[in-house]
Amino acid sequence: QVQLVESGGGLVQPGGSLRLSCAASASTLDWNTIMERYKITWFRQVPGKEREGVSCLSSTGTIQYADSMEGRFTISRDNAKNTVFLQMNSLKPEDTAVYYCAAQLGPSCSLSPHPYKYWGQGTQVTVSS
Repeated sequence: QVQLVESGGGLVQPGGSLRLSCAASASTLDWNTIMERYKITWFRQVPGKEREGVSCLSSTGTIQYADSMEGRFTISRDNAKNTVFLQMNSLKPEDTAVYYCAAQLGPSCSLSPHPYKYWGQGTQVTVSS
């Protein structure tokens, strides 16, 4: 079982930046094994809407972004910190949402929430002046 803990959300003005963190761990797997076997994906959700895929980092290193985020958001990993980051720049009010990271076995990226078994608790991002 993989545990995911998000952090880094908050209130930011339009045009600003935030970096979200997703710390991943498992009782029987080390970080390298988690990253070799699981894809890690960021999602976001606003009330009344379906969870939306933001960016995926596959176990083979492939990266995928949703069209509306490409160029503004960057997903990366820090092996020393056992963490996957989502750097968000040029934030817009419509980026306001709860952001979740999720993990699922398998090498191929997916921005659909349905295959993902493991989820963090989410972190709120609010973009407002």
